[in-house]
This record gives sequence, C-alpha cells and structure tokens, in this order.
Amino acid sequence: MKILAFAASSSRQSINKKLANYAAHQAANLAENAEVELLDINDYEIPLFSEDREKELGQPELAKAFFEKIGSADAIVISFAEHNGSYTAAYKNLFDWTSRIDQKVFQGKPTLLLATSPGPGGAGSVLAAATGSAPYFAAEVKGSMSVPSFYQNFDTETGELSNTELATQLTEAVVQLIS
Repeated sequence: MKILAFAASSSRQSINKKLANYAAHQAANLAENAEVELLDINDYEIPLFSEDREKELGQPELAKAFFEKIGSADAIVISFAEHNGSYTAAYKNLFDWTSRIDQKVFQGKPTLLLATSPGPGGAGSVLAAATGSAPYFAAEVKGSMSVPSFYQNFDTETGELSNTELATQLTEAVVQLIS
C-alpha cells in the first residue's frame, strides 16, 4: 500500500505537515507492506491560475506531476492549514490547476482529511469546506479530524499526538482509511 501525505500549506515548518506525516505513518504501521510518501507542495509551485494563463501555458508539468502522484497512491492523507478561514493560496492554486487536468483530482482514492492550528479552532472552517467539497472531486472521504491547539496536543520532539483522546480518535480514522 502506498500512502501519499501532504500539508495544504507552503510553510517549511508546517504543523500540518507534521500532523499529515504522523497520521500517514500510523496508517503504514497498521497496514501490511505500506510505504509513505510525504510531499511538499512547494515542489509544485506554479503561476497563479487564470483562464488567460491556462490559454498561454496549457497544463503545467508540475500540475500533471501532482495529479500523477495522487494517481499512484492507494490512500491519501491531507492536513489543511487555514488562512483567514479558508485554503492557503498555495494549495488552492495547485488544486485549481490540477482540477483543469481532470475534475476528479482525487481519482476515487480513500482519503483522510485533517487540519490543525495553534489556536482552539483547529482550522475547523477549512476542514469543513474540504470535507464538504472533496467528494465532488472524487475523494472517498474515510474520515476527517481537527486537532485544536496544536502545540498543547502534539509533542513536536516525538512527532506524536500527546493528547490521548485525540490520538485514539486519529487511530480510528486511520483504521478507516486503510480498511
């Protein structure tokens, strides 16, 4: 099983990348012969999407490569950062370009959607938007979960959730992802 994980964030120190990595490795530990590929969406930086740019550029190679990465996975873990209550510009741009290749961006893959933030909201607004729209883009959403107050609930030294209730909830979501 190949598990593709990434943060919908361009931050090099992304707490969402830490959460996605943790969840994906939990899934790999529970599944037989599983491997994790952790993507950095900074490796897929392309010009801002517009119809004019699309006419000029066609479909950027990096958007095609991102679509192919999704296609090669057996399961996907995404953790969303929240900027002003919505997706980060970096993720939204990559997603917009990729959806022009094929609206079924997630290609029917089992998907676990996560979000976290330093505050008590846990990026819940963007997670709700992602969870609501993902099926329209061919994601088989197996679970979604917000981790509030990241630094109080995640041990950055061990790379694990330190809140046992949240850890149990994530394990249950991960089991759904790989079943």
